[in-house]
Amino acid sequence: MKKLIWVLSFIVLSCTSPKPEKVNGISFVGSREEVAQVHVNPVLDIHANYAAIMPYGFIRDAESPELVFNTDRQWFGERREGCMQYIKTLHENGVKVMLKPQLWIWRGAFTGHMVMKSDEEWQKFEESYAEFILLYAKLAQETQTDIFCIGTELEAFVKNRPKFWDQLITEVRQVYQGKITYAANWDEYDETPFWNQLDYIGVNAYFPLTDEKDPSIQALKEGWKPWKSKLQTLVEKENKPMLFTEFGYRSMDYTGKKPWLVDRGEMNVNLQAQADAIQVIFDEFWSEEWFAGGFLWKWFIDHEEVGGHADNRFTPQNKPAELVVRNHFAQGKRTGS
Repeated sequence: MKKLIWVLSFIVLSCTSPKPEKVNGISFVGSREEVAQVHVNPVLDIHANYAAIMPYGFIRDAESPELVFNTDRQWFGERREGCMQYIKTLHENGVKVMLKPQLWIWRGAFTGHMVMKSDEEWQKFEESYAEFILLYAKLAQETQTDIFCIGTELEAFVKNRPKFWDQLITEVRQVYQGKITYAANWDEYDETPFWNQLDYIGVNAYFPLTDEKDPSIQALKEGWKPWKSKLQTLVEKENKPMLFTEFGYRSMDYTGKKPWLVDRGEMNVNLQAQADAIQVIFDEFWSEEWFAGGFLWKWFIDHEEVGGHADNRFTPQNKPAELVVRNHFAQGKRTGS
């Protein structure tokens, strides 16, 4: 009888316990200036419960071991002082934070291809990178930041220097008590070797979905099927929840063909394609228990001055996609998911 009562109690508790809150996040772009309440209000208006704060380190080229970060020459929001002020202001407004230090190679060269010329230069770069990451891991602990990301789209670095990453994760754990992840690019996540040491499988979800110029909802959904199956298989293998450390689409024709595209090409504006693609990713993933949520790329602090109906870039601000985001995040707020 006692065993039966225990089993029934467990079933009741399992049925009534609240679902984990989904990360309904935006990637909050650093600026030259401090963040004021007027900058946070639009984030609250779309019901975002998380924001990613992104300090930057800079490299001359993909073979340079010289990493420059946290200098007065950087914008306020891209160095430690600014990150602290951003995090404090967001926390005061009830918005949780993922601190996500990132690298920028001159002229926007892809960080995933970064390879040093010699072991000596690898070691020099690793010392700088560890200093960079630990500076912000300590800030994350100091500010009680909720999630910390140890790197973004660094496929060759991860592949060539696995022992460094094992050591870095250990060192981060020694100074930061929260949850950690890594932001793997969409084409590297299944080969990242250290998911078992992290709290989330982090993926920048720019998966190619369809070659259609003006993609239909159905085409976008069909495009997700093979990718979603592979993502779920990895979750089951690693027994870790998945977090989209970045997701988003440009408001342009062919938005589902190469969603990672960041060039300045004058592709025709297609506001509805962006709105539909964002709605589909919400529909496909946010109801899955194995999925933790994600961070929309990207959101600028001067809300009234960015985006708009003539803009073909990633931001949903002042476009139909903003309404899609607001409605979905509001629904998550009501349901606690």
